[in-house]
Amino acid sequence: MKVFFENREVAELRAGEGGPSLPYADGWRGLRGAFPISTLMPISSKTFGPGVVLPWIANLLPESRQLEIVARAAGASQADPLAMLASVGRDTSGALSFAERGRTRMATRPVPDAAALERIIEELPQKPFLVGDDGVSMSLAGVQTKIRVHVGDDGAISIPIEGAPSTWILKPDAANLPGGVYNEALCLRLAALLGLDAPEVRIGSAGARRYLLVRRYDRRRQGDIWRRLHQEDMCQALGCLPTAKYERNETGRPGPAVRDIVGVMRVLDPLKGVLGIFDYVIFNAIACNTDAHAKNYSILISSSRARLAPIYDVMCEKVFPNVTKKQAMSIATMWDGDYLKGRHWQREAALCGLGPGAILRRVRALCEAAQTHLPRAVDEVVAMEAEAAPWVEEVARYIEERCTFLLNGLAEEDPEAVSWVRDRLEKGAR
Repeated sequence: MKVFFENREVAELRAGEGGPSLPYADGWRGLRGAFPISTLMPISSKTFGPGVVLPWIANLLPESRQLEIVARAAGASQADPLAMLASVGRDTSGALSFAERGRTRMATRPVPDAAALERIIEELPQKPFLVGDDGVSMSLAGVQTKIRVHVGDDGAISIPIEGAPSTWILKPDAANLPGGVYNEALCLRLAALLGLDAPEVRIGSAGARRYLLVRRYDRRRQGDIWRRLHQEDMCQALGCLPTAKYERNETGRPGPAVRDIVGVMRVLDPLKGVLGIFDYVIFNAIACNTDAHAKNYSILISSSRARLAPIYDVMCEKVFPNVTKKQAMSIATMWDGDYLKGRHWQREAALCGLGPGAILRRVRALCEAAQTHLPRAVDEVVAMEAEAAPWVEEVARYIEERCTFLLNGLAEEDPEAVSWVRDRLEKGAR
């Protein structure tokens, strides 16, 4: 199966008994401006084997029940990711298209009215990404129900077809996450107000359904055409299957920890990227986002460099009684954000090769900034949708409370944080 960037062949995915392999196309290797498809697969004459290629592919596909439905629609086994990519891979995360070339000019199927959009949203659990619809070929990773769309200059929503790039992600409300649309909008607006790189969000309605629109940061408009920017998530960058995206998981091996994703950025962007990723970790603790696993941190890749992508998929999980209160990644063995103390931040900083004192100052600065900007973030979301008020006010109370806990906990320091880390590593602990 060919892999394309716009109209250019990038690589080929080859099936094999041990799993898929990938060589770069000769023309791509010699092309000025060519970028690697993964930081683990630099452009070369080498053929990369299944150990690297399979996790990279698996992280482009949906998970759980959505994967089952896509596999059935594609007439493929879940154990055959190449067949599924061939069916849904013309518009994925990042810049690449699979099996067929992607388009740069927009081609869409209009969604004529709110009733039509409501029907699409209602059908998504049984028809992820409109799989099976003529001309539609798209894939989104993860377990959440969502769809890729285009939003025109007039605000009209349409469905990209024939390999055209989606420009926004539409996330419908979910019965198991009441108020989730408003919750995520608040968290991302707050992140932006704190100076973090966060995508634009909008709230919309279709009949009885509410939805969040998140602008894709890996798309850029140039006149009448749309350019795709390449990216990969931290599971891809670390060669982990999506089943291992949580530090604690059921694979029998620990998944990525904070120091692992910091380690990726230390190689790729040792100053701005390292500090940026730690800011995201701190903000996820502030927002009570317990689902900040390795697939929810990403890298933007160009021909000349790789840099940290904007923060995304941030939601205050504390408002949901049936969602775990344990973080996806621990901070120096502490999993509960309400009990994070200065010593945990110092120790995690030392584990990451960072200055413990500097991280304490950054936690304080972001907490205080969150307290300052939280009222404005609430006002901005309520301005998008008046009925969001009680939902975002509840989320804001939890975030304010978490900021207070974190600030009070900073007083409990560990002057021997570096020694704690040394002793732990000598014992062979992660």
